[in-house]
Amino acid sequence: MDRTKGISLIALAVALAAPATAQAHPADATFARQMQFDIAASDLRTAISQFSRVTGVQVVAAPDAVARRRTAGVRGAHSVREALDLLLRGTNLSASISGSVAVLKPGAVPAPRRPARVVREAPTPVEAPVAAPVQAAEVSDDSDIIVSGYRHSLQLAQDLKRRAVGSEDDIMAQDIASFPDLNLAESLQRIPGITITRDSGEGRQITLRGLGPDFTRTQLNGMEVLGNTSSGMDNRGATSRTRSFDFSLFASELFNRISVQKSYAAEQDEGGIAGTVELNTAKPFDYSGSKFVVSAKGQTNSNTKSVTPRLVGLASGHWGDFGALVSVAYSQIKSNEYGYRNWGWGTVTYSPANIGPNIDAATAQKLQSGTIVAPQAESPSSWYTDRKRLGITSALQYHPGDRFKIDVDLLYGRLTDHRDDYALASAGSNALTGGTVNGGQVIQSAAIDGNTLRAASYTGIDQRSEHHIINNHTDFYQGVANMSWKVTDRLTLTALGGYEESDFRQPEFDKVFMEAKNMAFSFDNRPAIPVNTYGVDLTNPNNWALQRLDTQENSITSKYANAKLDAIYELNDALTFKTGTDFKHFSNSGYQYNNKVFHNVPADIPIPNDLKQVVGVNTLLPYIVGDVDGVYDYIGDPRDLSTKNLQAGTDYNVDEKTWSGFTQVDLETQIGGMPLRANAGVRYYSTDLTSSGHLSAMVSGVTTLIPVVVQTNSHGWLPAVNLALDVVDDVVVRLSASRNVNRPKLNDLAAASSITTRPNGGSVSLGNPSLKPYKATSIEGSVEYYMGRRGFASIGFFYKKMDSFITSSTKQIPYGQTGLPLSLLIPGEDANTPFDLTQSVNGPGADIKGIEAAFQHDFTFLPGPLSHLGAVVNGTWFDGHQKVIYNTTTFVTLPLFDLSKWAANATLYYEDRDWGVRVSDAYRSRYLVGSGGLSANGIGNVGDAMKGTHNIDFQAHYNVTPKIRFVVEGINLTDQPIVQYADLQAIRTEVYTTSGRIFTFGVTAEF
Repeated sequence: MDRTKGISLIALAVALAAPATAQAHPADATFARQMQFDIAASDLRTAISQFSRVTGVQVVAAPDAVARRRTAGVRGAHSVREALDLLLRGTNLSASISGSVAVLKPGAVPAPRRPARVVREAPTPVEAPVAAPVQAAEVSDDSDIIVSGYRHSLQLAQDLKRRAVGSEDDIMAQDIASFPDLNLAESLQRIPGITITRDSGEGRQITLRGLGPDFTRTQLNGMEVLGNTSSGMDNRGATSRTRSFDFSLFASELFNRISVQKSYAAEQDEGGIAGTVELNTAKPFDYSGSKFVVSAKGQTNSNTKSVTPRLVGLASGHWGDFGALVSVAYSQIKSNEYGYRNWGWGTVTYSPANIGPNIDAATAQKLQSGTIVAPQAESPSSWYTDRKRLGITSALQYHPGDRFKIDVDLLYGRLTDHRDDYALASAGSNALTGGTVNGGQVIQSAAIDGNTLRAASYTGIDQRSEHHIINNHTDFYQGVANMSWKVTDRLTLTALGGYEESDFRQPEFDKVFMEAKNMAFSFDNRPAIPVNTYGVDLTNPNNWALQRLDTQENSITSKYANAKLDAIYELNDALTFKTGTDFKHFSNSGYQYNNKVFHNVPADIPIPNDLKQVVGVNTLLPYIVGDVDGVYDYIGDPRDLSTKNLQAGTDYNVDEKTWSGFTQVDLETQIGGMPLRANAGVRYYSTDLTSSGHLSAMVSGVTTLIPVVVQTNSHGWLPAVNLALDVVDDVVVRLSASRNVNRPKLNDLAAASSITTRPNGGSVSLGNPSLKPYKATSIEGSVEYYMGRRGFASIGFFYKKMDSFITSSTKQIPYGQTGLPLSLLIPGEDANTPFDLTQSVNGPGADIKGIEAAFQHDFTFLPGPLSHLGAVVNGTWFDGHQKVIYNTTTFVTLPLFDLSKWAANATLYYEDRDWGVRVSDAYRSRYLVGSGGLSANGIGNVGDAMKGTHNIDFQAHYNVTPKIRFVVEGINLTDQPIVQYADLQAIRTEVYTTSGRIFTFGVTAEF
């Protein structure tokens, strides 16, 4: 202990380039290498950090030895040792070489030089390698704690946060690669203000500061990005077609830094009122010399038991001014989310003949009144998924000195889903769906709470089982080049050019419906997991016959091209002028083919029992379903569809072309002896939108769909001001004010009407290409206290006022009033069948405000082994509202969709030289996912919500050697259920599912 403390008094890792310890070069060769240097006169700590980043040499020094010193810099071609000596000229420091480490030894401390421009002396962070442990990166000056691994990544992120002008949070590679995270969404949920949605057991999309996924702009290697995938559950939107990025598309190991920029500056692209998430893949010059990393893990889910692979490889090298890197990540995960769901809750009217003799008169009157809200098609369901994810990145860098740099990044991702889904629903011929009960169903008992039918028993119910096989994939391609050219000592030009494409294809979606007729049935929605009982043996194949076959195909393509050119001119040491222009071209197209064939007229078609099977995955109860391949082959219905099977309203196209430009001034100076960093500027944008599709029209007295094209333009000025003031050495105060814009959702802009049919009802969604963009004025501020490099505490606030907020208008009308042709209906429906009609409209505006608090600290003050502990904690409070329109005239104020009023994250970690462990809890309170709907008489559901969740994860590792690490991870340790319900007051359960605990175990090696 004493020896370690002695070392800690004379050594501090000023350079944060921990990868240097992994170099394979002998010490003599390391310091004899000839290199080009361009390190300007600056604070010595910053210069040494830059030197370490360029050379890969680890430099340690006593803190007092480098404090308040300046260097004249070093330029030109030198050996590494010569460059270090030149860097130390006039500092009264000399370098002693020990292996591949340079230890600086102080002499007499000279009087500090007064810099022309005083800035905070904060070390420049260096990005850590992907999926590789960082060993002994820094020896503390105040304890014997070795700063490495996760602790080191937190310090890097803290440095970036501290040096930023606006509000920013970062995750470095060691944080991402070491967290028990399946994908980027799981990593992002640790950041204050971010919550995530989950599907099939893993994170999918994020909500930033209480605003949903479409309000966050995601950039990948400097270029805006989105990706389309699919959910197996109708309640979660099935196939996605939005502006938001689906973070389940990529494995987290492909990235070495995520930056979440919550405040807006004019130099940023417009869009993303909530903020911007910047994703960066690894680059060869992130590492010193050659780097090779491999990781092999096994992965399992408690609901499926099988073990699947998770593999990562990275190879990087650079030769003089040129560097190249390739990384590959492949994983397979099998999951089974199962439990209960229904099709929602709606008003139901019972005919007198459908009310049994045991129902009392008062209850019978309620059932006939049309005011009772009942569940639709109570359904035990299972969603089995076999998901494979492949990601490949390659990066080329040419850096002939610091005056000219060009980086080329290529990325390919493929997400493949095989789904095997099952459901049992009260949706047969005599069903519990739709707004009327007038068939063979007879209600025998009813438990009514207010106007909610919580439990009931029936006779004469027909049950319907579903089994469908889905195969889909998303291919993502991106190529982007970034260039920087320092034309003169004051003028720098930067440019970006790139293209990306996301192609979602679902060539197989085949569903078999079986029917078992005339049985007793009851449901009880009062327990946490609703309970159904049935009057026949559901596993007896003789009770089941074929009712219907559904086939579907989906295709969505998004394309994005981007070009930027910026100029940066340093007017003097305090002022920098920036200006630039860019062009963006975005397009989204797609279609859905459907073929629904009923085989129940005049009666269900018998099929051989060997084409029937019991559900083959975990389920609430066993029941018979059809063998998909066998039944289709037996019946002969087509499985390959064509344009004649086009689903109305799905073949719309959205095309956007945007020109924009900005001017910004950056300031770095002092006010009253306090360092100030600030920027102020304005951006102008002009967007031409073309939306094409099909809308209903009367042609020769017949309602039909005709092609339409709608063109609009939106434009505006977006000013922004940000400042960060170091009021004292350890306290930073930030203030920001800005104007930003968010373009409407893609499906909201569709020049189309889409229809969803179900027995005895359905829904119609109308697009609105004339929607105006969201526009918001934002102000925010924060106070941050930094406790050296051991942690920080911060508290911040924000407020956003939206001039016009796009909201939904819903009403229930007979299908004949929707304007759509009757040919789109399924058997059993006609012009009088009630349909829910929804359209997005520009509402009266909305606002949102919030408070974010965060605390991060290493517990080095504790005695003995406890000094290796640390914690990261944050919490947020948000409040935001919108006005939703029901039945044209009723305005109801609801919380914003996707907004959790409360959210919190906590991580407790232990890490020493040999092993480490972390336990994390992510909490979010309930949030809305839809507005619900009311019938014409005002009865129904106000709001469609998800219940709050706690997700607990852990990660543990053991360092076998400095370059080999064993890792064990666990995700969702408590098997947190996902609960969705209708109506914020009545709390009517719609979904209760669990997706299982996920565990991984394996080894990571670095060479």
